[in-house]
Amino acid sequence: MKIDWAALGSVFGVSLAVTVALVGLFTLGVVSLTKKESSRGGGAALAATGAYACFAACTAAVAYGIYLIVA
Repeated sequence: MKIDWAALGSVFGVSLAVTVALVGLFTLGVVSLTKKESSRGGGAALAATGAYACFAACTAAVAYGIYLIVA
């Protein structure tokens, strides 16, 4: 049995980067929701829109990952 260490390292690096990016995006959405609660007027609407966009991007990334696994 021969292990392709370069491919294994590449998969590890990409998965680590995507995981950190996805967690950061989700965190940004949660922070935006807390800003929405503390702000008033147009800032609240903008914060809510940004939070929902972050959550939608997280959902899309997870759905794409599931698609890649199933396909």
